[in-house]
Amino acid sequence: MIFLRIIWSYLKIGLFGFGGGYAMLALIENEIVTPGWITERMFTDIVAISQMTPGPIGINSATYIGYVAVTNDPSGAFASPLWGILGSILCTMAVVVPPFLLALYAGHYVSRHRDSAVIKGIFAGLRPVVVGLVASAALLLMNSANFGETQPDVIKSIAIAAGALAAVMLTKIHPIWVIVGAGIIGLLIF
Repeated sequence: MIFLRIIWSYLKIGLFGFGGGYAMLALIENEIVTPGWITERMFTDIVAISQMTPGPIGINSATYIGYVAVTNDPSGAFASPLWGILGSILCTMAVVVPPFLLALYAGHYVSRHRDSAVIKGIFAGLRPVVVGLVASAALLLMNSANFGETQPDVIKSIAIAAGALAAVMLTKIHPIWVIVGAGIIGLLIF
């Protein structure tokens, strides 16, 4: 049944999504695109929309995917928007409750044992993993859905990305203005 499958997927995402939204993108993509609930292009759009809306990527994607996966189920049994709303609620709860409970317990445990060599070792081991997961998210998003399928589109996209990176790294311009500028440039050249 579609509800059990999407709940199980988002329970895994919630339990193993260390390091925040970008770090969990590869896990979300594997759990959601691989079964065919959405396309790679839709996944890219979800990431973009999740950045523009309040809230973390994991929660925003869970809400959206819960609706889309249920209402687009091939059996057609859950085509009603009400089933989609139920799917949204269940997926959102599945991705939020496990990390909340883990953080609640871990916060209590870590505060009691903060000077422990074991705790320090765990955090020292997790830091590079989180950096690697964020880097994998960057590589995951470097696909034809984001950069285009033809060579001229790829070159234009890389130029916009490089210009945005340079603007943020070399100037004191606020990142919001870089995003707005990149959107205007994209509108003009694409």
